[in-house]
Amino acid sequence: MRDRRPLLAATAGAVAALVYFGSSEFLAGVLALTSAPLLILGQTVIPLVPTPLIKAAIAVFGTNDKLALVITIAVVGVVIGGIIGWIGVRRRSLSLVLLAGFGALPIILQFTAGGSLTGMVPAVVGVVLGCAAYLGLLRLAEVDEAPAALAEVDEAPAPAVRSTGAEATRILTTGETTGGPVGTTEAPDVRADDPRGPDRRLFFGIAAGLGAIGVAAIAAGQSAAVLARNAAGAVAQFVLPRPAASAPPIPDGADLEIDSLAPIITPNSEFYRIDTALVPPAVDAGSWSLRIHGMVDREVTVTMEELLALPLEEHYVTLTCVSNEVGGDLIGNAKWLGYPIRELLARAGPTSGADMVLSGSDDGFTASTPLEVLTDDRAALLAVGMNGKPLPRDHGFPARLVVPGLYGFVSATKWVTSLEVTRFADKQAYWTTRGWSTHGPVLVASRVDVPRSGVRVRADGGRVVAAGMAWAQHTGIGQVQVRLDEGDWQTAQLSEELNVDTWRQWRIDLTGVSSGSHTVTVRAIDKDGNVQISDRRPAIPGSATGLHARDLTVE
Repeated sequence: MRDRRPLLAATAGAVAALVYFGSSEFLAGVLALTSAPLLILGQTVIPLVPTPLIKAAIAVFGTNDKLALVITIAVVGVVIGGIIGWIGVRRRSLSLVLLAGFGALPIILQFTAGGSLTGMVPAVVGVVLGCAAYLGLLRLAEVDEAPAALAEVDEAPAPAVRSTGAEATRILTTGETTGGPVGTTEAPDVRADDPRGPDRRLFFGIAAGLGAIGVAAIAAGQSAAVLARNAAGAVAQFVLPRPAASAPPIPDGADLEIDSLAPIITPNSEFYRIDTALVPPAVDAGSWSLRIHGMVDREVTVTMEELLALPLEEHYVTLTCVSNEVGGDLIGNAKWLGYPIRELLARAGPTSGADMVLSGSDDGFTASTPLEVLTDDRAALLAVGMNGKPLPRDHGFPARLVVPGLYGFVSATKWVTSLEVTRFADKQAYWTTRGWSTHGPVLVASRVDVPRSGVRVRADGGRVVAAGMAWAQHTGIGQVQVRLDEGDWQTAQLSEELNVDTWRQWRIDLTGVSSGSHTVTVRAIDKDGNVQISDRRPAIPGSATGLHARDLTVE
């Protein structure tokens, strides 16, 4: 009979891992703690992931890249639990030590990072429950497999043997036999449908139930964490002051109001989020401060109270991620409230030879921004508001950097706490050490939003409407051209411009379009005459390039 104990033990280990992750994740979510093992492991893994793999994850999952990482870590953890469980077939004590050690890893990581004792509670509880589930399932497995040795016995009944009187007397007094069964007694018939069957079904039933509870607890914990994060990000007590300089009203015609075309202003809830924080830091606005130091005449520290008392300004600025693929949606436009960074730097007085500002985040992220970009006349802000509300926690509450004309990886530091004036030759930022460019200027780009790719369009007398977005931050879009199939480039109508730091909508009526399959391609030209690069290249190290196209079928 095949020994099924390894399978049962591996299953017990995998379920124990699910119980561990589920209970700790749920408890952390309920207590609004950021110390769930999945999050701690994920935040530890992020800096170790090779850059090409990060790029691939963002390309595939977009803003869901962090959820994908959490799921991957959970799956890997379950596999590790299964391997540890399999070891327990012969080395029960070793497997229990390994399982507890695996569960204790996030506790150790948190402790070395200066975590609190309270933050360790979810993982400790998870270890206890996970080990208890493992031992309980192993006991069920042992009950199931205990008679396994009997299965080696030949199931054919032994021939009947008639005992002599003397032999029968000896058996009655000693309980021993010399060979076969006494009288007509036969060898036990051990079959798969004996009482072991129900035990095995019970094992898998309980294992499936515990596994399902573990998965549900992980999901519930994640949901509770999101709710707690959103509640913290809203910061009901945080009141934005009235801006000293308001943004100009949005001009008529800035939004073409075409179905499926991205709005000119991106709602906070729909604004893309790409950063290295698996869980956004919970920064207290009351104790927050910004330190400006390094190659300066004088070190400056600005508290939130001091920042809010300054004459704040509103500006519409479009931000985009360097990981945005051609035609991608890792871009958004918002009205930001903040104080000009150039004024803060002027207080500190950068010294001769400085050419870079290394901004630092509460979560350890750093970005390298050219000093000249932060000291010219552009609307580079230390922002505290987004679309008329305090910054959401996901987008940098209580303060972040907003710099027109640069990709976020070299400028848009969230939860910012430090500005170090230095030199590119002396310091490297988070992504620079991973092979990305140091300056990151935004390139001219555009995309087709309407019609959607692969849709069937009914032509109106041979006319098809195409529309989309174009951007060239801090230079401005001068023209957008559209081509149907391999035809000539045609000039599209542009929406009214908010300012040179924001994107613009475009539309065009393509006429004489016959039924069948077609391709719509777009390219943009900025106000300096720079034509969007048509050659395809990946985002690393500076930005993806190429022309965006959409396929459609005309009826």
